[in-house]
Amino acid sequence: MATPKPILLTGILLLVAMRLSAQQAQTPQAQEAKEAKSVPVIDGGIGSCSADLTVTDNAGEPVYNAKIRVHIAYGFGGWHKMDLEVGTNVDGKARFAGLPERTKSGLFFRAAEGGREGSAFDDPAKTCSAQFTVALEKKNP
Repeated sequence: MATPKPILLTGILLLVAMRLSAQQAQTPQAQEAKEAKSVPVIDGGIGSCSADLTVTDNAGEPVYNAKIRVHIAYGFGGWHKMDLEVGTNVDGKARFAGLPERTKSGLFFRAAEGGREGSAFDDPAKTCSAQFTVALEKKNP
């Protein structure tokens, strides 16, 4: 028994439309979860060095949306200056890329969130691809 082609085609199109509709309904949540897990990166564009930071609390748990700042003085005499800032993801991770190979006085990373702060220091001439874990502590009054 032959099925009329218009009915078969309509059935197939209906199944495809339902499948696409289901995928689109899941996409915003899946995209949001993916973005929360991806490591935020800020690129200074002034060199080939990088610093990967993980921000934790005193218990070692990752801190979400901690702000990490770095002031960079580079070039001849440190006359060129740049300030960069990035926030951490749900795993407490963030990355600075495009950092200079040499700086006037190294790089001092400052992390802060909700009355807590911590820091890390790097000399890119010695460690061009640095990795740090910064534990946040309450600020002293």
